[in-house]
Amino acid sequence: MAVSLVILAAGQGSRMNSDVPKVLHPLAGVPMVVHAMRAGAALDPDRVVVVAGHGADAVRAAVEAEDTAAQVVVQAEQLGTGHAVAQAAGALSDVAGDVVVLYGDTPFVSADTLDRLVAARAAHDVVVLGFHATDPGRYGRLILEGDALSRIVEYKDASEAERAVDLCNSGVICADRAVLMDLVAALSNDNAAGEYYLTDVVGAARARSLSAGVVVCDQAETLGVNTRAELAVAEGVYQARARAAALENGVTLLAPDTVFFALDTHIGRDAVVEQNVVFGPGVTVESGAVIRAFSHLEGCHVSRGAVVGPYARLRPGAELAEDVRIGNFVEVKNAVLDAGAKVNHLSYIGDANVGEGTNIGAGTITCNYDGVFKHRTEIGAHAFIGSNTMLVAPVRVGARALTASGSVITADVPDGALAVARARQEVKPGLAERLMDRLRAAKAAGKKGRG
Repeated sequence: MAVSLVILAAGQGSRMNSDVPKVLHPLAGVPMVVHAMRAGAALDPDRVVVVAGHGADAVRAAVEAEDTAAQVVVQAEQLGTGHAVAQAAGALSDVAGDVVVLYGDTPFVSADTLDRLVAARAAHDVVVLGFHATDPGRYGRLILEGDALSRIVEYKDASEAERAVDLCNSGVICADRAVLMDLVAALSNDNAAGEYYLTDVVGAARARSLSAGVVVCDQAETLGVNTRAELAVAEGVYQARARAAALENGVTLLAPDTVFFALDTHIGRDAVVEQNVVFGPGVTVESGAVIRAFSHLEGCHVSRGAVVGPYARLRPGAELAEDVRIGNFVEVKNAVLDAGAKVNHLSYIGDANVGEGTNIGAGTITCNYDGVFKHRTEIGAHAFIGSNTMLVAPVRVGARALTASGSVITADVPDGALAVARARQEVKPGLAERLMDRLRAAKAAGKKGRG
């Protein structure tokens, strides 16, 4: 059956004490709302509608960066979760099937749970996601009659018997689009807060002789983020899961608690990740590669047998072929290094192609930016770039060519050629001693004068 998503992302998140919309605070390297979008994507939805409010333009930019087909609608006034869902009615008016309502600040609902939620629609008109809370606290309670959901009772309205129930409401809900929008449109705001609550949908459905049911998930999936402290807790939860999954998949983590993953980090088995490594978004590391200590990777691809670090930085667009070596204090950005190339020390390789088996000497810099435009450096196979070479792009160094140490290369170097571009050294016999004697005498005279 067709499924659409409505993701509620309109809250300002005042408890975050931030000008940034709550759902845009990063978790595992991406905005929280992206976690909800990717979880829902497992349902292969026909339509994705994100309801934004505070900072709607910024939310729209983040949503469209993740899914250009997603629609963002604006809840101009935050009048409750039911009112927020109602804002999506127009964007869904031409689709059939079910709607799953998710939350942009609840990042851990799993694809398996969403599959079970949708499957439960075969038995009920409305399905709510619940969890058994270790400390139910002030959560809304799900009150069952047999296997059917009778009602949702908020803590403040619950009796002592109802407060003793540990089955709690996550807020996630699934129903037929037409049914859900009809129920939402009829909600009342006759309550202390003057808001339209999505939770009232269950009572409204039962009043119309529609059935309601519950799917239960682990409480950890329902973790919401409302404060910086809760965001830090969520980050810890995510990283613990990601580390455990990497170890289970055959990745060696020498000090797991010091390795940080992004949401989309992919690492092949038998790869080795040493201590204090950070993976930003968009990283793939193939089987058998080694990422050494204190390295930072983002938007890059590391092939089988490559070694990166220690203290290396791979920036977006870095593509390392098999058996490439990137050493200490080397930065690579928007560059392709072919098989067996080596950049072992203290170098910057940006906007470049480096050929197979080429060796880049220590201190080499591709001078790729002229203040306005970026330019590309091309280095052929099996070339040797001497230490402290400046390659002023656009420039090409041919295959098997060599640049002398300390050269500033501003013109193309043909295949097999040697390029020397530095001032001729001059030696002045005895001049160093005479200069030092003169300086020492001046220093001594200065001290006597002050005495």
